[in-house]
Amino acid sequence: MNREALTPFPCYSCGKCCSNVHLSQETKSLDRGDGICRHLNIDNKQCSIYHTRPDICRVELQYRKHYSSTYTWKAFVEINLSICERLPDR
Repeated sequence: MNREALTPFPCYSCGKCCSNVHLSQETKSLDRGDGICRHLNIDNKQCSIYHTRPDICRVELQYRKHYSSTYTWKAFVEINLSICERLPDR
């Protein structure tokens, strides 16, 4: 497993990824029935189980486990941010 030091993922806590869990096979199980993650606090757009969130919600972990041999961290971040920007506001 790649152990390079990673800069933190620049999450802006907009809630878009957590409000669209129905769009990804990997996160569908988190759907509360309307496409929104059952752990998202709608009022503040924060995860109610952040410190114990599932591995799929841990960007750096997903990179290390699945993508570090394919992408640089910078490229991976850029890809993820472009996906974030295209997600619908809910």
